[in-house]
Amino acid sequence: MARTTGSVCRLCRREGMKLFLKGTRCDTPKCAFERRDSVPGMHMRRGKLTDYGVHLREKQKVKHYYGVLERQFRTYFARAERGKGNTGESLMSLLERRLDNIVHRVGFAASRAAARQMVLHGHITVNGRRVDVPSYLVKAGDLIRVKNRTKSLQLVHTTLTSSRREVPDFLSRSEAGVPEVRVDRLPAADDVSIPVQANLIIELCSK
Repeated sequence: MARTTGSVCRLCRREGMKLFLKGTRCDTPKCAFERRDSVPGMHMRRGKLTDYGVHLREKQKVKHYYGVLERQFRTYFARAERGKGNTGESLMSLLERRLDNIVHRVGFAASRAAARQMVLHGHITVNGRRVDVPSYLVKAGDLIRVKNRTKSLQLVHTTLTSSRREVPDFLSRSEAGVPEVRVDRLPAADDVSIPVQANLIIELCSK
């Protein structure tokens, strides 16, 4: 599991955009990116990137956003490259299908880091079975549910109350009784919540 031990706000400043790595704090005036959107480091300014730099920054942005390491990312790329259809769209679909991403996007967790911890601690089930692997790839028709126990339910209800996140079109959320979400279809390129030029990533990884 990818884990950033330093300030995650530096990652947003490096990429020049909000990656929403701190959950609800990113929507408040306390957001470090809002107060200081310069590149991290002493006397650093945003210079003109080389062609390689543009490609690299796009890849790093996606890695930081989904919380995956280089080795994991290369595995996703290899799988997308072997599949049918557009490699860039397949890559983004694989990343969107991660269980920790789904848990975050439906509002069960304030951030992807919190979603990873929630999955690891056994608060989430898929089709009635406990799944504690954040990188688990969901499929169309899967039913993702919060474990029916007091601690799990309190954890999710608190997050749902404090943050009314819009549910993506490929998911259906139900909050009646035990919160659950159904995967209606596999995510497409339009379902990604940040602007991504996947073709730049593919060009870089294909070299």
